[in-house]
Amino acid sequence: MSNSAYGPQMSDLYDLVYEGRGKPYAAEAALVTDLVRARRPDAASLLDVACGTGGHLVPLRAMFDHVEGVDVSPDMCAVARGKLPGVPIHEADMLGLDLGHRFDAVCCLYSALGYLSSTRELTAAVGRMARHLTPGGVLLVEPWWFPDRFLDGYVGDDVVRGPQRTVARLSHSVREGDVARQETHYLVADAGGVRHFRHVQRLTLFAYDDYAAAFRAAGCRVEYLPDAVPSGRGLFVGVAA
Repeated sequence: MSNSAYGPQMSDLYDLVYEGRGKPYAAEAALVTDLVRARRPDAASLLDVACGTGGHLVPLRAMFDHVEGVDVSPDMCAVARGKLPGVPIHEADMLGLDLGHRFDAVCCLYSALGYLSSTRELTAAVGRMARHLTPGGVLLVEPWWFPDRFLDGYVGDDVVRGPQRTVARLSHSVREGDVARQETHYLVADAGGVRHFRHVQRLTLFAYDDYAAAFRAAGCRVEYLPDAVPSGRGLFVGVAA
């Protein structure tokens, strides 16, 4: 899996943009904790796969005795390490994930599995995450949009203001076969002037059955909670044998 688009420009703006847009990191971390503990009351450790800049890990480390994160982008990992001293943040691709130890819970949020390009990769990634679970451990995955839920031609817009800069964000998403192509333009204004850059992402529109089959292939009992998170994409929750 490649997520090289999350380089220095995006990692530098990521927290300002998504916190400014109201991303509810603390509430989602509390939900993850509640769902895990409902299925594994003694859960003490958690791995956040595709942790980005550590937005969920900051509250999660207060809810579990031990947390770790992993992300494919070195720039995003660097930001996360700056926020989370003492928390292991691993730079790794989820398709080759092998940390050598297990956790009571593993989560993969904000639709990161959409960056995978095929059902074969989806099955492999879910299998890698499940192999990092202790017996009875819990795996939580927020999917990308299912094909019948994706809004072709969707336009998004935001303006966020920080103490030293303002960011305007415009996005346009189109369907190309089984892939959503999202092109986002950023205007960043600060004391040095105004700059522009473009961020293009391609995310696979996996079906519900694709995710459920990947969980079952990984040896997990799986359920889907359609209204679990504010994004509207729901959560898959699996329990390892």
